Amino acid sequence: MRSCAALLAMTTGLVMAAPTDVALDTAWLDRAWDFDRPAESEARFRAKLATLPPGSSASLEASTQVARAQGLQREFDAAHATLDAVEQALSGQPERVAVRYLLERGRLFNSSQQPDKAVPLFQDALDRARAGGEDFLAIDAAHMLGIAAPSETRLKWNLDAVAMTEKMRDERARRWLASLYNNIGWTYHERGEYASALAYFEKAVPAWEARGDPRGVRIARWTVARAYRSLGRNDDALAIQRQLAVEDAGANAPDGYVYEELGELLLAKGERAAAQANFARAFELLGGDAGLRANEPERLSRLRALGGIE
Repeated sequence: MRSCAALLAMTTGLVMAAPTDVALDTAWLDRAWDFDRPAESEARFRAKLATLPPGSSASLEASTQVARAQGLQREFDAAHATLDAVEQALSGQPERVAVRYLLERGRLFNSSQQPDKAVPLFQDALDRARAGGEDFLAIDAAHMLGIAAPSETRLKWNLDAVAMTEKMRDERARRWLASLYNNIGWTYHERGEYASALAYFEKAVPAWEARGDPRGVRIARWTVARAYRSLGRNDDALAIQRQLAVEDAGANAPDGYVYEELGELLLAKGERAAAQANFARAFELLGGDAGLRANEPERLSRLRALGGIE
């Protein structure tokens, strides 16, 4: 009887022991993320952490996402502290955990205006992800290099990432195309190659639609209008921005970037009073944005001035 009880206890222990190398459920991860509401996302990741065995691969991966959410809230010191704890536990973990750690450490440096520290981390993440067959994370790393690398190499990294993605059969990996088309569009736009920028912004629209992401579709439409303005197609740009403003009002979700563009377009048409009203509304919505205040204070100053705000 005692031997049966002992065997049962041993067997029960085997059943209950949680494997430490199980990956974080990526389907759950995709659902948990709301990049517009990082504080809410952080709360979901912390709740998930409470259900995972401490020190497990999944718990470390979830912790990297806590750090990412903290970074999006500009809580950089807290985010680095979260990743410091992950770094101390990396020994013996699967390569994907190290890749996620490198990606999120790099994103923190890039978001805090330290791209020189971010780029080597993204390069290391890319090399490790490729070696480990982590296709989705490899594309993520290449995509981040397309953002953080020196301007003369960004286009190459983005095009490399697109080439990698278009070869993938995995639908989750192919979801990267929408973001990559957007990034390539902005790279061309920054180079003053507005026709090429428009071509990629237009490709991004159906790519976001294929993802079933209304927010992404809306941003893609905004970028198309932005390229129209750069090309001097102000009437076409104005039509799109006005439609976006109507849709936003219907959803009770006004967007300062839409009002900023309306202001620029109306100013170009000589409609100064209407332009001023839109600039003022843009400043009202964007003036408290921590990222703009830290990285583009001159942009906010311009909105304030053109909006006639004392």
